[in-house]
Amino acid sequence: MDDKIRFDIEFPIHASPQLLYQYISTPSGLSEWFSDNVNSRGEMFTFIWDGSEEKAKLLNKKSGERVKFRWMEDVEDEQSYYFEIRIQVDEITKDVSLMITDYAEEDEIEEAKMLWENQISSLKQVLGSA
Repeated sequence: MDDKIRFDIEFPIHASPQLLYQYISTPSGLSEWFSDNVNSRGEMFTFIWDGSEEKAKLLNKKSGERVKFRWMEDVEDEQSYYFEIRIQVDEITKDVSLMITDYAEEDEIEEAKMLWENQISSLKQVLGSA
């Protein structure tokens, strides 16, 4: 299997960090923009898209700031890949951005970035900041 490559993307968002955190850290928030439905049991999250399920383990979260998940498929393959959604606030301008860190195989990075762009676009619509 090819090694995946880390990539980071930044999305400016017009929303308060507190509100944003609810949308990135709770099953109900995530199911409004990230996938069709999200269930959690402790640190295990199940993401559902068009009837298929992907499980991810919540690695850590910092209230009001970030969440970090690892897909169970990567855990089973003993891979250390993860995806992180981090809220960043510019100290001077107070502009809010979502910072995404994810991994993809080299020939899939552009596709993965487009997927994130679509997801964040959905989030902006939910927030009314599109």
